[in-house]
Amino acid sequence: MKDVPEHSYPVSLVADRDVVQSISVRRALAQPSGTLTLLHVVEHLPQYTSDLLPENHLEVAKAAITEKLKPLIGYVNDARIDVVEGHAGRGILDYPDAHDFDCIVIASFRPGLQDYSLGSTAARVVRHADCSVHVVR
Repeated sequence: MKDVPEHSYPVSLVADRDVVQSISVRRALAQPSGTLTLLHVVEHLPQYTSDLLPENHLEVAKAAITEKLKPLIGYVNDARIDVVEGHAGRGILDYPDAHDFDCIVIASFRPGLQDYSLGSTAARVVRHADCSVHVVR
């Protein structure tokens, strides 16, 4: 593990994933000084779409997402929320590098008859992350 004052564990939030389970896994993996970062990556909008929206649409979206995530960390003292813009896979990979995190906890699809592989975002993170990755199913 990297020698940093606090060990942070970004938890990727994607619709239809078990976020509570991801937080539980993070708590089990955390060191006493660890912090939890709930990271949500807002995808870039195409230029033609952005031109039709108010200038502050991204700030409004980030504020709304943050409000929806707050109940998830209500019982966690060492948690914070960060909403960034970009491609989900790239954003999840870049964020820990910029903040010197030890581990990424990411939820993935539960395998069914149609899908026995990781989701594309989780697979990309597992393949390219510079830190440890824990995948929750």
